Amino acid sequence: MIDVIKQDITTLEIDAIVNAANETLLGGGGVDGAIQRAAGPRLLEFCRNLGGCPVGEARITPGFSLPVNWVIHTVGPVWQGGDSDEALLLERCYENSFRLALEYGVRSIAFPSISTGVYGYPFGEAAQIAVSVMQRHEKQFERIVACCFSRSDAGYYGKLLASGA
Repeated sequence: MIDVIKQDITTLEIDAIVNAANETLLGGGGVDGAIQRAAGPRLLEFCRNLGGCPVGEARITPGFSLPVNWVIHTVGPVWQGGDSDEALLLERCYENSFRLALEYGVRSIAFPSISTGVYGYPFGEAAQIAVSVMQRHEKQFERIVACCFSRSDAGYYGKLLASGA
């Protein structure tokens, strides 16, 4: 089942949440900063030992003070106009996050909208990629959540899912 909600991802009681991280994994703004703050200082210490994460890949950590078992950190592409493999890299973010989730026995997972904040990826295009990958993995999980920042974002995800996009 794929759910679409407008909620603070750090408050979800679910097996794993995905963090739209930067390559250092040492915190930043937006979702990344919120997750780092809510998880507490042990997450940052753990991430220091991971050595970063290249764009399109993913790393997993415990949830520490979050109400989740795991945080899957993935680094989305910075939008450069669409001709620099951004779509492929964004798809890999979702695929690699699902791969790690399966390896760690995750049954429920929540995603923010990766790369659509300061990285500038056009929301509609990013949402289409997200929904497409989520639908490919829907049968492998009890619950997949698209955790949206705004009601309009959630509405867009809902329309994509309703249309079978």
